[in-house]
Amino acid sequence: MGWKSSYFQPFFMEKHMCLAVPAKIESLDGQMACCRVGQSETFVNASTMLLEREPVIGDYVIVHAGFALRILDLQEAEESLRYFLEIGLGGPESA
Repeated sequence: MGWKSSYFQPFFMEKHMCLAVPAKIESLDGQMACCRVGQSETFVNASTMLLEREPVIGDYVIVHAGFALRILDLQEAEESLRYFLEIGLGGPESA
């Protein structure tokens, strides 16, 4: 009995999508950043070791699997957050 006929088959057959939500760096401790996800009250810790430059508090980053992958410019981050608000994914205030 392979994985194709197992309990997990429906999960793998569904279409999934990952949304890259800008996360704002609220604090830094060495190469770890505490980031606010979008405009919510959700925070994640992310390693900054893959970034092209040293981040500063207030930078927006894209986080995946515990790593900050890219620093966004402010205009790009604000535009993305505005789109998320428009479709109702902007945090508690949009619910």
